[in-house]
Parts: sequence; structure tokens; C-alpha cells
Amino acid sequence: MPSSVPPSFLDLLDRCTRSAVHLETRDVYAVDYERGPFADWRAGLRHDRADRASWWRPWLDVVTEAAGRGVTIRRARVVSEPVSEYTRYLYDNTFTNVAAGEQVRWLPRRRASELALPGNDFWLFDGQLVQWNHFAGDGSSQGPEVTKDPAAVKLGADAFEAVWDRATPHDQYDIH
Repeated sequence: MPSSVPPSFLDLLDRCTRSAVHLETRDVYAVDYERGPFADWRAGLRHDRADRASWWRPWLDVVTEAAGRGVTIRRARVVSEPVSEYTRYLYDNTFTNVAAGEQVRWLPRRRASELALPGNDFWLFDGQLVQWNHFAGDGSSQGPEVTKDPAAVKLGADAFEAVWDRATPHDQYDIH
């Protein structure tokens, strides 16, 4: 009997052979202001560029493995300016994503006004499958939704490429 449980994100990335693209459009995601990585960052902790072992695990290992088998991983972030505190936190830590093998670009929201963007963040795997990421107003995850619907795949692919074309590479984006 087939399972109705959708594949996990890690399963989707493991099955990926060519490309995984991620569009982020929120200025804040659920964060714990009292403890954890965001709280540590707010208290002044910054990753040591020379100490890769201390970086965000296991995500960076997953990215490194996928990139190592030839998967191109691109992430585009649409952000409001001036940026939120959370976006500054993301920016300060993005060098770890890049070191692991991701390409990351930033697009100020004001430059995205003419783009047709989906209502949710998403991942698109090998240009064939979309995982929508649903969030509540407070940024907490409401769970993913996976589809191979050709219209959804086209919407995601077109939206991502439109953002990517306008966006600034991480090493050139001035957050200040």
C-alpha cells in the first residue's frame, strides 16, 4: 500500500541529481529570542571562519554532500530594507552556506515589485518537484506541501529565475 506521507526535505535533496533552488521571502522566521543560535548571535557570538566544525550542523554537511555529487544549490532571499534583525543574522551567517557549496543572492523587496512571486517560500528540485514551505504569521512552520503539478513547477522556476536575475550575489550585497 503506498504511503501518503510526503518525502522529507532530506529525502528530496538526496534524490536530487542536478539542481535545488530555494526562494525565501520572509523577513523573519520563528526564532527563540532567549536561547539558541539567534540568541547567541544577539549576544555577540559570531562564527569563526576558520572553525568549520563549529558551524551549523547537520545542514552544512547535507549541502556539502549534495554539492559534492554535482547538485547546484542556489538560494535567493527577497528582503525588506532596512533589513530586519533576523535578516542581519542570516546575512552574518551566510558565509557558512557559501563555504558549504550554496550560491546565495539577495534582492531588496522594492526591486521585486514587478515580479510574479508565489505566496510561499519553496524549494524546487531538479526543475520537477516543488516543496512549498508554509509559515504562520509568527514565522513558525506550518509544514511543507510537495507537488509535481506542472503549473506549480513552472511558477516556482519562473519566479526563482526572475529573482535570481535581479538579485545581488552575497559577496557583493551591502546590508548596511
